[in-house]
This record gives sequence, structure tokens and C-alpha cells, in this order.
Amino acid sequence: MTNRWQLYQRERFPILTYAPLIAAFSFSAVSVSAYLRGQGVLPEARGFLVAFISVFLFFLQLRIADEFKDHEDDARFRPYRPVPRGLVTLPELGTLSAAAAVIQLGLALWVKPALALLLIFMWAYLGLMRKEFFVPRWLKAHPVAYLWSHMGIMPLIALYASACEWLPAGFMPARALVWFLMASFFNGIVIEIGRKIRIPEDEEHGVETYSVLWGRRNAVLSWLGAMLLAATGIWLSAHRIGLAGPVAGWLAVLMLFALSIAWRFLHGPSKKRAKRIEHMSGLWTLFTYLALAVASIVG
Repeated sequence: MTNRWQLYQRERFPILTYAPLIAAFSFSAVSVSAYLRGQGVLPEARGFLVAFISVFLFFLQLRIADEFKDHEDDARFRPYRPVPRGLVTLPELGTLSAAAAVIQLGLALWVKPALALLLIFMWAYLGLMRKEFFVPRWLKAHPVAYLWSHMGIMPLIALYASACEWLPAGFMPARALVWFLMASFFNGIVIEIGRKIRIPEDEEHGVETYSVLWGRRNAVLSWLGAMLLAATGIWLSAHRIGLAGPVAGWLAVLMLFALSIAWRFLHGPSKKRAKRIEHMSGLWTLFTYLALAVASIVG
């Protein structure tokens, strides 16, 4: 039993990969929110802890929702995945998601009962995603709308994480937090596109990657465009903190690395170089959130 769940998390939800990203995201959301509200000290540790655990469980629930949503396609085109091959079952995953929801609710009530209302809204949006907003055929025919509708949960998760700081204090979120939410939306797109760019030999029948839908060049340019828009949100957040210059320099360095990886892939596509795009997506997200977190502490 233990071994098969370890294998499942390694294949579908690698904790060692997700945990640092989620920790940086959660810490950044809480610390930036506190700074923008004019707090001169770091928020209570409880806010960081609840934000991290809740966000971690949100991403687990997103993965489980995908297992339900994509079950038919996985059984048809990707039988090697854990659910189609019988490693775990959908009812077991449903139980795991429900257990995560119980933990999230308990934490929300511990922080501030009003946080549970936002949690319910999050679950409702997650439910709509699982049902493809009840227009699955239309969304499948419009990949941009599909991408934007599903990435819409990212700023909501960012808002929830920040609420672990501003809601217990009895305040509304700072208006400037909107730039952090913008960055979260486009960082989600960076990761989503980055993990679905492949070379022709690695494309799978029935699997709609962005390199298939848009072509390799357009997919890479879209990835860079999302990165630039995320950088804009990060810089505007840093500007409100008062450290726009150092953060802009850091973003420029990261963008240069991304441009180099993109150029190499487009001029000499290979499996290794496609994987570098995926890895750069994670590193970009990690280091941009860390930059904002450090800026909110130093500022």
C-alpha cells in the first residue's frame, strides 16, 4: 500500500519538486500582503504555515481533479499512467481529496472562520474546472480559452494564501496586491505551456500539447510572452515595495537564461532541450517568488 502511493506521488505529484515552489509562493503571498498593508514586521508564523499547507493541498486536489477529468483520455491514449494501469483507483483519490478538504477547512477555521467562505469558493471553482465549466467540447476547440479558464484558479489560490495574513487582522487586501495576483496567473501559464512543449518524436497520439496545437515556434513564443507578463506583475509588485531596481535586474537575468534556452531549442530541437524549457519554467517561478519575498522583508 505504502509503495504504490509513493510511486503515485513520484509519477504524478512529486513532493520534492512541488514543495519548494509552493513554499516560495506561499511565503511570498503572505509577506507581500503584509508589506503592502503597511506592516513593519513579518506576519505570524501561523499565517505562513496555514498558507503553505492549504496551497499544497490545493495543488494536490488539482492533480486529483485532473485524474477524474482526463480518465477517459488516459485510458485510451495514456494507459501507462497510474490510474489506467490500476496502481490507484479514482475512489481512493476521491477519498484523498476529501481528506485534504477536511484539513483545509480545519486550518481555515483555526485562522478565521470567514476564511472558510473563501475556501468554499475555491472548491466551487475547482469543481467547475473538473467539469470543464460544463462546456468541454467548446473548450477543447478553443485551447486559449481552455488555458485561461483553468489558469484562473492561480490568482484565486494566491488570494487565498494572502488571506491567511490580511483576514485575521480584520482588513481587506491591499489594492496593490492585484499585481501579485497578475504575476501568479501568468506564472501558472508559464509552467503550463513549458511542460507541454515537445519535439515531434515525443508527441503522443491523442495528447494535445502546445507544440502540436500552436506549432513549436508559436508555443515557445507564447511561453516567453507569458514570462514577460509575469515579470511585469512581479516588477509592479516590487515597485510598490520600493525595490523595483534590484528585482528588475534579477528578472532580466532570468529572462536572458530563458531566451537562451528558447533560442537553442528552436534552432536545434531535442528532447533534452525541451526538458530544459520545463525545468526553466519551474526555476523561473521559484526565483521570481523568492525575489518578491526577499524584497518584502528587506523593503
